[in-house]
Amino acid sequence: MSWPLASFMVVGVVLALGWLAYERARPSARMVAVVATLAAVAALGRDAFVAIPDVKPITAMTLVVGYALGPLPGFTVGALGMLASNFVLGQGPYTPWQMAAWGLVGLAGAALGALSARRLGRVRLALAGALAALGAKEIMNLYTWTLGASHTPPAFLAIAGTGLPFDLTDVVASFLFGLAFAPELARLLLRMRARMDVSWEPAEPAVPAAAPPQAPAGGLRSLGAAGPLVALALALVVSLGAARAASAASLDRQISYLAFSQNADGGFGGTRGQASSELYTGWVAMGLAAAGRNPATLRRNGRSVLDSLRGEAATLSGLGDAERTILAARACGASPYSFAGRDLVAEVLRARSRDDSFQEQVNLTAFAILALRAAGHSARLSAVREAAAWIERQQNRDGGFAFGLRGARSDVDDTGAALQALAAAGARNRRVLGLAAGYLVRSQNPDGGFPQQPGGESNAQSTAWAVQGLIAAGRSPGGVRRRGSRSPLGYLQSLITPAGSVRYSRTSAQTPVWVTAQALIALAGKTFPVG
Repeated sequence: MSWPLASFMVVGVVLALGWLAYERARPSARMVAVVATLAAVAALGRDAFVAIPDVKPITAMTLVVGYALGPLPGFTVGALGMLASNFVLGQGPYTPWQMAAWGLVGLAGAALGALSARRLGRVRLALAGALAALGAKEIMNLYTWTLGASHTPPAFLAIAGTGLPFDLTDVVASFLFGLAFAPELARLLLRMRARMDVSWEPAEPAVPAAAPPQAPAGGLRSLGAAGPLVALALALVVSLGAARAASAASLDRQISYLAFSQNADGGFGGTRGQASSELYTGWVAMGLAAAGRNPATLRRNGRSVLDSLRGEAATLSGLGDAERTILAARACGASPYSFAGRDLVAEVLRARSRDDSFQEQVNLTAFAILALRAAGHSARLSAVREAAAWIERQQNRDGGFAFGLRGARSDVDDTGAALQALAAAGARNRRVLGLAAGYLVRSQNPDGGFPQQPGGESNAQSTAWAVQGLIAAGRSPGGVRRRGSRSPLGYLQSLITPAGSVRYSRTSAQTPVWVTAQALIALAGKTFPVG
């Protein structure tokens, strides 16, 4: 058997195993569509730079896809991207090698994401892309080596030396592409991944309503002419009581659903039965506290929500995790200054940047303000006041706020978070608050809900952010009805299932525990921090 044939068979086996694993994973139709789109974009990006040899964005993009979405999407985008781009650049016996090499780049990105908990910054991601490009190029040098007459180490070194200038060009280009877009693409894909985690649950039968009590025979008749007036007064009292009871009962259903979803370790997963995660446990703690239930008293097998949060503290790996856990600790009535041996408040303060922001992101800066206020700091604390002033300077012309800096596209979620942070910091700039509230009102869809980005599909979590932001700005969400739509609270109530959970949207029931907990805060009419 010849070297080229033997090597081609090895590469074929690698590709076959990769796609067999992908098929056995049974990805959702949405994930298949996303992966196909990313592969097409990667291929187009490679073809677009055809005039500049070895300057291609496909390596950086493939690495980030694996980093954010996992090994199988990463492998598939790398392999399919190379296959599709070669329809323009030319197919050949090297195509399977390229597919395998850049598929491995996607796998390397997934390993990097798992090892770093997906917390790498811009420079480290760019360096990882450069190293991935070097590895992929060495695989292609191996392909060239199999075609030669001599298959010795010196022969391989000679081939690698000949291609070194081209390889270094690819390495530098991949580094620069990583600097240009890697963190932004990673954040986009991570948020999309969280929102596409769909699970289906059988609906639980609704509890039948109790029959209304019957009035005693002759009771009102004995009052004579005053009977109708007394009956009217009783009717009004009963109506008011029923309205209050219905409101409480609506929250009781969500509370019961969350309580039933608690795991044996006291924590929560994104859906009932899923392994506990600090992310979901923290959100449930805040949701329960907003609804008037002390999460520290909710137990399963003797373990509480607070026990789970403390047990998961070792997994906290970034500023966002620390901020969220402070808010959850406040909801449980616990101190974040000594939480499982960590001073979370000090960790947040150490992340403060020289420009008064927290890591130069509106999202993280807003949550830093909310976390510091939850920890008991006054709105007059310099870190709180100056962070609020920094957020105000990041407001876009449309009145909204972006995840990162001014100039990036505004979104409903971060505008709602920014408004709550400004309110918690005691900000009184009516123009900033009014413009932000106006952005939210204009973003409302005809169904009464809010999308993450204006023009998108409404979803419960973005609607919850909008409701909280409107409350923080002094607006009543019940009166926000764009062009005769229902209110955002009415939209949230329309998503409640018979089991008590809240659907993510009309078309998705993903992460119902997380969605229900977040919607519960808005339904209770509360803003951060809660508890």
